Amino acid sequence: MAHARFLLWQLIALALLASPFAASAGIIVHPSVEGRSISIASLRNIYTLRQTLWPNRQPIVIYVLPDDHPVHEAFAKETLGLYPYRLRQTWDRLSFSGMAGAPIEVKDENEMRARVRATPGAIGYTSKDTAYDGIKTLRLE
Repeated sequence: MAHARFLLWQLIALALLASPFAASAGIIVHPSVEGRSISIASLRNIYTLRQTLWPNRQPIVIYVLPDDHPVHEAFAKETLGLYPYRLRQTWDRLSFSGMAGAPIEVKDENEMRARVRATPGAIGYTSKDTAYDGIKTLRLE
């Protein structure tokens, strides 16, 4: 069972790395966040609210686009390997139980960039892996 699960995760990781969105996705963070790259596993842990602190113990502030936004759908499916509705179920369950706060929803990519730029510890995503003033882009490992 454990071996089969390990093989499944390897296949998912390969599929994600081969995905066109994974190659062009922009994982953006506030400049205060340490590091230049992030693993898909860490990214998934952050967006499923399992990881709430950066390695330096700084709280993570998560920004997301609306569930039906094409960039959010692509990010969830192709980078995280989850359907947007499953992410929403996870967020709702954890926030309603008081175990974690749901990510902060923004209306579009411009607001995403502005909020990440202004919020220490923030993370978000954009449709393109592009450099923006005052924002750090992380490379996917």
